[in-house]
Amino acid sequence: SGERYALSASLDNARHLSSLLRAVHFQDHATCLATASGLRVTVEDAKCIQANAFIQAEIFQEFSVQEESVMFRISLSVLLDCLTIFGTSSLPGTSTALRMCYRGYGDPLMLFLEEGGVVTVCKINTQEPDELLDFDFCSTKVVNKIILQSEGLREAFAELDMTSEVLQITMSPDKPYFRLSTFGNAGSAHLDYPRDSDLMETFHCTQTQTNRYKISLLKPSTKALALSCKVSIRTDAQGFLSLQYMIRNEDGQICFVEYYCCPDENITETEL
Repeated sequence: SGERYALSASLDNARHLSSLLRAVHFQDHATCLATASGLRVTVEDAKCIQANAFIQAEIFQEFSVQEESVMFRISLSVLLDCLTIFGTSSLPGTSTALRMCYRGYGDPLMLFLEEGGVVTVCKINTQEPDELLDFDFCSTKVVNKIILQSEGLREAFAELDMTSEVLQITMSPDKPYFRLSTFGNAGSAHLDYPRDSDLMETFHCTQTQTNRYKISLLKPSTKALALSCKVSIRTDAQGFLSLQYMIRNEDGQICFVEYYCCPDENITETEL
């Protein structure tokens, strides 16, 4: 129709969106921010962890934002249920086409989904967006950064003892370079990556840092890890952790999911 929408977007394959949203779905609600450059979906928990899924405007067949930015809060669970209303696994050669429209403040998000000539319309209530955490994590404050092929980290998470309450990350210009440690029921376990490892694409560490992070906070990020081909691991001077996952969809397009996590404050230097 000729209605004016604050946000309208269309995708030939809704799975591109639903798989990215599943990678940040560890809380029921998310905050969506649409700008001319694309859509950012943010999920937070306990003021300690924040996940962002970035879907660039180029991924969509059509993407139009009438204001400088459009922001609303939505039930991520309901959104995912609607996006997969035709099922999660399409028949070969078929896909669910999506058109998404939002008139503006107080209005529902409308989804038009079409597969095999069948059209379903969903209206999802939107809410006032919450104030989001500002981790103030910018590239100029990064102390240590490495880029790994994701398979290396996937193997690590499979091997480390997840009965441990924390994951300890050591990043250093000297040995052990990059070490992951857990302290579980079976004792402590360490996994080291040399800087010249085949899995290491970039190694840029300026100082030795050892920080611990609650495994319960990091566990949701393994959903993004499973989809990704590369992961960038960065820390700033305060020990805040950024995990940025590069995800390539079925059409070869690149999207990013980023997790920010606070270090565990309950650990003293002497314990390390």
